[in-house]
Amino acid sequence: MYTLQPKKLMIINILDILNKYTDSEHRLSQRQIQERLESEYQMKADRKAVRRNLMNLIDFGYPIEYSETLRRVRNAKTGEYEDTVILSDFYIERDFDNAEIRLLIDSIIFSRHIPAGDKKRLIEKLEGLSNVFFKSQMKHVAALQEQDTTTNAVFYTIDILDEAISKGRQVKFHYDEYRSDKRLHHRLDSDGNVREYLINPYQIVASGGRYYLLCNYDKYNKLSNYRLDRISDIELLDTPAKPIQSLDGMKGGLDLSKHMREHIYMFADKTVRAKFVAGKHLINDIIDNFGTSVRFSDETEATVTVTATVSEQDMLLWAMQFATQVTVLEPQELAEECRNRLRSALTNYEQE
Repeated sequence: MYTLQPKKLMIINILDILNKYTDSEHRLSQRQIQERLESEYQMKADRKAVRRNLMNLIDFGYPIEYSETLRRVRNAKTGEYEDTVILSDFYIERDFDNAEIRLLIDSIIFSRHIPAGDKKRLIEKLEGLSNVFFKSQMKHVAALQEQDTTTNAVFYTIDILDEAISKGRQVKFHYDEYRSDKRLHHRLDSDGNVREYLINPYQIVASGGRYYLLCNYDKYNKLSNYRLDRISDIELLDTPAKPIQSLDGMKGGLDLSKHMREHIYMFADKTVRAKFVAGKHLINDIIDNFGTSVRFSDETEATVTVTATVSEQDMLLWAMQFATQVTVLEPQELAEECRNRLRSALTNYEQE
């Protein structure tokens, strides 16, 4: 095991070298580690000292891998050749490989709720999980826009909500919205006063590159959604949160996967059994948005009939998005609402 060396920082420096310069594709011999010690830390060490410290790190539990090669080496004292195991190709195994780190970084880059400054800070931390060879492959990180309209308080909001959910307590906050001055303003009540939201929080979810809070606005008895980047002045309260099972339609609790599948655009209205005809070229979009639980029927060469359980407002917005390729059949009220909206849109364009 490790014994105190005159150059007691050598073991730390060797670990730093392994972290900075190695992975399964980039390995170092003992001689190369010696050279790094001298060039970067002004520390001279013989090969035995390097090997001893490497073995100590392995004994301490660091995930260091290496290869063993059997060689015949002449014994300097006896003059006879002996079998000796040569250790080389040292590298440290990492918790995340480069592909996984790139996936995490891409998730941050394309997130809509993280301010640009925080994106860069988080990406730099993720890059630190790899080595010096990784950053050179991340040229697209420089494409991050400097301008960002999201609030910098979103991480504080997440911390407060996480504590509130884990402790089963209420929160209160203001909810903001943009106006024509391109600035966020607190939402007002019917009397023109700043509205304060007393909330029972249940779950934080990500959808469409944004964070949402699944919760209950205490004055009502239904499930609601609020965007986290629109929440401000949040405060954790001592009062217990209303159990989600007490809400309308939530007697069995929250089935999160079902809820997310039925609320494409995160509207918090009732769900309906929707039936619509769509062009077959939209099947990929249908699966992406409604999931594999949809039912296809009456397939023709060009179209297919789709049945899905979905939020009424989500279905309306999705049908408007693909208005020239989708016809809502059921429920009848939803089909009529689609017709009314399309007539209204046409009227807007027909006006002189």
